[in-house]
Amino acid sequence: MANLVQELNSLDFSVYIGGPLQAAVKAQHDASISQVNFIKEVGFTPGTGTNPDQLKYVDFYYEKSVPNPEYDSTATSGPTSERFIDAKVNLKVPFLSMLTIPALRIDEMTIDFNAKLNSVETQNVSSEFSGSASLSAKFWKVKFNASASYKKTSSSTSTTERTYTLGVHVKAVNDELPAGLSRVLDMLEDSISAVNN
Repeated sequence: MANLVQELNSLDFSVYIGGPLQAAVKAQHDASISQVNFIKEVGFTPGTGTNPDQLKYVDFYYEKSVPNPEYDSTATSGPTSERFIDAKVNLKVPFLSMLTIPALRIDEMTIDFNAKLNSVETQNVSSEFSGSASLSAKFWKVKFNASASYKKTSSSTSTTERTYTLGVHVKAVNDELPAGLSRVLDMLEDSISAVNN
């Protein structure tokens, strides 16, 4: 009969369990590097020589109504008689503060490994005996014939069925930004400036 314990001990669990875990660690590492590359490629213009990389800004130009600093309530006509005037505004916004920065994190991982071993052993034994005898007499001459045969057949079959299933369930979520990056983005939002022209 097959030794099922030995069969189970021969399984390399470091491959079945460790392989998916290593893949998850590598995926988490790649996600972190992807976040860094995204910030560098999308948020900055590469510098040249000794000049550092420059933060990318988006410029918005629009007109808005602002109080007239030269308003004179006694004036009946001219530019001083208008309470509000149209001003052109240039708004500079850091590009990174307008984007969702990827922050993928593996939140949960479940590895289901099932090993099913079935051992079946069958043994068939069959026996057969046959015999025959004959006696004949002819004038005191006796003739005797006898024959016998014995046959034994045996066969045994041993089979072991192996079934392995591996299921890996990974749940990834868009994580909160690291505290340092969140502070940097807050400072970038504070640097948004509007200039009246």
